Amino acid sequence: MLLLIVAALALAVATGSLRWETVVTILLFVLILGVTVILHELGHFVAARLARVRVLEFGVGFPPRAAVLRDRGETIYTLNWLPIGGFVKLEGEDGDEGEDPRSFAAQRLPIKVFILAAGVAMNLLLAFAIFAAITLTGDPALGVYVPYVDPTSPAATAGIQVGDTIERVDGRAFSAFGSTSIVSDLNTKVGRTVSLHVLHSDGTASDIQVTLRTAAELTANPDRGALGIGRRAGKDPVTGADLPAIPLEYRVTGDRVSYPTGTAIRLAADRTATATQLIVGGVGDLVANFVTHPTQPPQASGPIGIAAEIGNVFFTVGPIYTLFLAGILSANLAVVNILPLPPLDGGRILVLVLKSALGRRVSLRAERLTYVLGFALLLGFLIWVSAFDIAKQLGSGQ
Repeated sequence: MLLLIVAALALAVATGSLRWETVVTILLFVLILGVTVILHELGHFVAARLARVRVLEFGVGFPPRAAVLRDRGETIYTLNWLPIGGFVKLEGEDGDEGEDPRSFAAQRLPIKVFILAAGVAMNLLLAFAIFAAITLTGDPALGVYVPYVDPTSPAATAGIQVGDTIERVDGRAFSAFGSTSIVSDLNTKVGRTVSLHVLHSDGTASDIQVTLRTAAELTANPDRGALGIGRRAGKDPVTGADLPAIPLEYRVTGDRVSYPTGTAIRLAADRTATATQLIVGGVGDLVANFVTHPTQPPQASGPIGIAAEIGNVFFTVGPIYTLFLAGILSANLAVVNILPLPPLDGGRILVLVLKSALGRRVSLRAERLTYVLGFALLLGFLIWVSAFDIAKQLGSGQ
């Protein structure tokens, strides 16, 4: 299945129908989304097995079925033609009580919630594992590319030139995923003499001593930075002409930011929590945008926008950053799936809780109708977001 897709994409590249960057982007998207969804379903599978609930099928990809990988025992393992994600089919998961004591429908409410929530837990675990793998091996570092040097600045006095990249301050490299950057660190050291490790445009490197502007100098002219690289939009002090902004650029360096093991684990946990908090806020903004301003582009992206961002990250800053993005996406999938909207896991848990509280006043027909309506709403929402994603990609010429 996957080989056929790769072959088709390779043929499209060979005939000029697709750029190879687009093909890599598609494959990365399929790989990342596939792994996160399969592990999500694996969470349901493992939880069901632990609860002794009968698993009828574990599918890699979505139907139609391409092949049966294993058909021994009570579970069929299948390979399916649509290579994004997978699924787990449980006995009695559609709500039919039946007579099998090992069916999902026959279980007590805590067991059902445990099985449904296990997929979310697996995605959070995957996000933590990705972040931990990065922190335990060392975060990549970012330096600051110098696009402009103020002629009266400390940078000019020290001999820093356009095209240089500042990689460290006082021997310290700065994590690409941290809250502190080289610029913010310099702004805390105004008036002091610091040592900058600079990679020059000719490939050589040197350590340069620089005395930064004082707080009084920055107060008198807040548009000037402590070092004097980059420029805000303003007026030329001599001619009065408008000067365009020249923003700083961050570049990947060869440094890695290492942490003690305990710190690395805590940092991975913090990043997992931060990723979930970001998507909670993002979902709220997205829903508000959909309800109040449906004709305006949303802040968040759908599958097309996510795929484009994965490709952009991979080609501009490399595989470690792409892996970090995969961790964020796994945390995002966990949060989205726990939302109380059928047919998501959180929605199914909500329906089960309501059925437990209301008894037979919630019929099987009403439950299934709820899932159908929820699915229709999610599909419409996805189409809405994807329409803006497509418009954005067409507008960017990609």
